[in-house]
Amino acid sequence: MSDLEVITFRPSPEEYAWTFGGAAPARRIRTPAVLEVYTEDCFAGRVRTEQDLVSQVCEFPFLNPQTGPFYIEGAAPGDTVAVHFVSIEPAREWAASTTVPLFGALTGTHLTALLQDPLPEVVWLWQLDAAARTCRFSARYSSFTVDLPMEPMHGTVGVAPANLEVRSALVPDAFGGNMDTPEMRAGVTCYLGVNVDGALLSLGDGHARQGEGETCGVAVECAMNTVLVVDLIKGVPCPWPRLESDTHIMSAGSARPLEDAFRIAQHDMVTWVAGLCGLDPLDAYQLVTQAVESPLANVCDTNYTSIAKLAKRYLAGGAAAGGAVMDGAVMDGAHDRLRDLAAGYRS
Repeated sequence: MSDLEVITFRPSPEEYAWTFGGAAPARRIRTPAVLEVYTEDCFAGRVRTEQDLVSQVCEFPFLNPQTGPFYIEGAAPGDTVAVHFVSIEPAREWAASTTVPLFGALTGTHLTALLQDPLPEVVWLWQLDAAARTCRFSARYSSFTVDLPMEPMHGTVGVAPANLEVRSALVPDAFGGNMDTPEMRAGVTCYLGVNVDGALLSLGDGHARQGEGETCGVAVECAMNTVLVVDLIKGVPCPWPRLESDTHIMSAGSARPLEDAFRIAQHDMVTWVAGLCGLDPLDAYQLVTQAVESPLANVCDTNYTSIAKLAKRYLAGGAAAGGAVMDGAVMDGAHDRLRDLAAGYRS
């Protein structure tokens, strides 16, 4: 491996951050750097049996603990932080999910006020098989079981918001945060616009797997051992979180109602493609309309998150062959560079 700095950080319980913005840096890093971190589950590790109801063992608002924030030397507003996920692996052999009264997409909530009783709290423990790469669902009210593929991801990754805001770690927005997209997996690079000096990068909310939409509001929640490479792209802004894999570029929009989250993601993708390929915005609008995929991330959080996802092969006629682009400025192949750094770390 090269002289790439490797920082290992396992927070103690009192070192977790519960917000984006407003938290003192846990560590300072110089990029490019490798972070080897532990993240606790969204329940702070307190839901360990089927009898551990969230309302009894957790204290609101202390949910969704974040590892960080990491102060990135030299980061300033107008820059972009690139976070490449090298590996995301469950730290335990089990995970937990639950229903939460007045929370989720198929129940009344404090924002969707209905004259009906809240759903009961029910906890499901999932058994994780790292070798088989499966998550075992066991029904609470019958003997039914089924193994689903293990697809580890991070529900939450973000930086401090703009305008001196402090936002709960339960919220997704332009700074990233609790986006809950299954696209945030190993091999993917996430781009986040810097709003404050140092950026203040945090992550958490590991999911062994999650269906699109996170319908009941809770995924297969587990602690994670995660390795990521962090880099800084100077002088290139990023208006909304963007993701890049070897095959796709993606934009994440977060808002309520859901159609506005959809519009944000689609608009950002149109803008990105127009700059990337040197297209008139209307030509980019037409191309994106016919080629885009639109997976849901979450439809249960304070803001909903929608993803616009486009295959790179459709952009071969433009500048995409030279690397990812933010607002028309080539990013020197940031995803490919970070992938190479990750390969060097592994060796």
